[in-house]
Amino acid sequence: MPELPEVETFARTLKPELVGKTILSAEVYWARTLATPSTDQFKRQVAGQKILDVSRRAKYLILNLEHYNLLIHLRMSGDLIIREGKIKAEKHDRILLQLSDHTVLAFNDTRKFGRIWLTDKPETILGKLGPEPLEKNFTSQWLYENLLNRKRLLKPLLLDQTFIAGLGNIYTDECLHIAQLHPLSLSNTVTQEKAGALHKAIRTVLKEGIRRNGASIDWVYRGGEFQNHFRVYGRDGEACPVCGTIIQKLTVGQRGTHICPVCQHMR
Repeated sequence: MPELPEVETFARTLKPELVGKTILSAEVYWARTLATPSTDQFKRQVAGQKILDVSRRAKYLILNLEHYNLLIHLRMSGDLIIREGKIKAEKHDRILLQLSDHTVLAFNDTRKFGRIWLTDKPETILGKLGPEPLEKNFTSQWLYENLLNRKRLLKPLLLDQTFIAGLGNIYTDECLHIAQLHPLSLSNTVTQEKAGALHKAIRTVLKEGIRRNGASIDWVYRGGEFQNHFRVYGRDGEACPVCGTIIQKLTVGQRGTHICPVCQHMR
């Protein structure tokens, strides 16, 4: 599933290609892709809408339209592709938007887990999300206090989008390794010093992920190179880049988790 850096890369790539164009019409080939509204209502409401901006909140892509917001969550295999010509569905296309410059914006999704919302009240979907980890309101002190106020396993808490928005399995493993924190540690046992290290690691790893256009670990997400710089994720059986100890793979909260047992020993 794409995380904050991959979705940010999508937004930055699509923005110059889409802003200023008008959606002329839509075709829906898999109705469940639409979380809201119904297919008929979606086709009526989205037609004629000019795209004013393309942005991101957490793992959601946002197309700001004249009267609505189009929210897109790619989930496991969703992809957005701009094609030339008239509407013509290809394999795994779920929704096609015909644009005013004779191009098509295709939402292609092999596994059918991706979801799209067309709404004039985006806060109903986005309002429960936690702070953006690259924004000013996400401070080291905020992180320390909110870890202290909860008693949860550290990694599942960091993956909770209502706690911090945008972190997923890959970047959480990388951040915890840099901060030398074990994913099974209880959040309320993290010291202020370690919370500061984790805060710095989160911001550093996400910025580096964005700089490298995210990680291309699946055929869907093209162009990223951060996978070439993973410290622990997907490297079980290899040497830790810090101490040389063999990286282990655990299961934490039903998620594959990669650690260095020396750098991240339980305290």
